[in-house]
Amino acid sequence: MTPAKYQRILLKISGELLAGDQEYGIQPSVLDTIADQIGEVVSLGVEIAIVIGGGNIFRGLAATASGMERASADYMGMLATLLNALALQDALERKGVSTRLQSAIEMRQLAEGYIRRRAIRHLEKKRVVIFAGGTGNPYFSTDTAAALRAMEIGAQVILKGTKVDGIYEADPLTNPSAKMYHELPFLSIINQNLKVMDSTAITLCMDNALPLIVFNFKETGNLKRVTQGDKIGTLVTADGH
Repeated sequence: MTPAKYQRILLKISGELLAGDQEYGIQPSVLDTIADQIGEVVSLGVEIAIVIGGGNIFRGLAATASGMERASADYMGMLATLLNALALQDALERKGVSTRLQSAIEMRQLAEGYIRRRAIRHLEKKRVVIFAGGTGNPYFSTDTAAALRAMEIGAQVILKGTKVDGIYEADPLTNPSAKMYHELPFLSIINQNLKVMDSTAITLCMDNALPLIVFNFKETGNLKRVTQGDKIGTLVTADGH
């Protein structure tokens, strides 16, 4: 078996991924597939933390466009991430993977409060740590939460699982001839306004030299392959190499 390239990773999963081919909600078969892929990585001895979005249940920005106050909408979005995190935790535990759920919003009956040192101890004990509730503050996305938590726990890389193969110059779903980038500097994402992560998350990664790999999570086995160092998806670094 090929050894893992990374010892500690942060996996960012969008909420939309959990919806599968539904418009919203959680598709159990997709959840099981994601749990299987995470279990494969755990079996390699990799320490894995997860930040999950909530867009399959509630999108704060969409709500503000219809007149809802932004802070209230963002807090609702944070609660949506907790629903997804609980579903993922259940799926992982059913596969025999030991987990801990930490929330940036205090909810003692459901999750531990986020404590950096405790999260690191869980990882050292080979437990999968799921971070819910974003940063705990409105006006920040779960992408920013992923970048922040990755740096706090000392992750070597952020792996962002998406529905497409990597980062493209345009949306490949609407423009099939769009070119995919295999390597890219962080500045190009900002300058070209590529919709990968929000600018706050990208800037955090760039300033702290934290590499990002964007890959297709829908293709079975890709998470393990990325963790083992296979060149799939798009690698984003400070200098693009």
